Amino acid sequence: MSGPICGLEQVRQEYSGRIVLDIDSLDIAKGGIVGLTGPNGGGKSTLLRILAFLEPPAQGNVFFQGRPCTGKTNGIRRKVTLLDQEPYLLKRSVSANVAYGLKVRGEPDIPGRVREALSLVGLEPGAFSGRAWYELSGGEAQRVALAARLVLEPELLLLDEPTASLDEESADLVKSASLKARQRGMTLVVASHDVEWLKAVCDTTIHLVNGRLKER
Repeated sequence: MSGPICGLEQVRQEYSGRIVLDIDSLDIAKGGIVGLTGPNGGGKSTLLRILAFLEPPAQGNVFFQGRPCTGKTNGIRRKVTLLDQEPYLLKRSVSANVAYGLKVRGEPDIPGRVREALSLVGLEPGAFSGRAWYELSGGEAQRVALAARLVLEPELLLLDEPTASLDEESADLVKSASLKARQRGMTLVVASHDVEWLKAVCDTTIHLVNGRLKER
């Protein structure tokens, strides 16, 4: 690992006048896995959305590769992606869902990269590529949504409760895919209540309570 890929400085977020995030300083080391723990409502999802440049903070700066940035700065949004707890799929086939971002970007070798991404999340391409979105179980849908992000090869991959409500097999496959993403050079930030998993795979674990850092 090297220096931080991103970080926050004097960041505060408010919703309807209520402070939901208040962080003086936070750096995310490049190439590592950072875990986020804490009670519901503690600020984990808000932090992930700010790191993904999906919403600006009310105050403070968000840094990416050493420079203060917004989601509109130098194509940053192409380098960062967030997987929400509730996966959203287009009303299309599995392969069309995974390929969508690549087509928008005009990327090459789309079929090959789609097959590779599906394999990374434990979905056999021959069996799943042609399936419709409504033919998938909850665990399969979550893995397709993860494949749609892995195929973009982001520098920073943010996961919000990626194994919540999944059966044990699907959860294990999501965990395995997360480690493979790191092996491919991605930096991960994972919010999860699965503390034992985070302890096993994370370089650093951050505990958030009432929007503030309590432990590292």
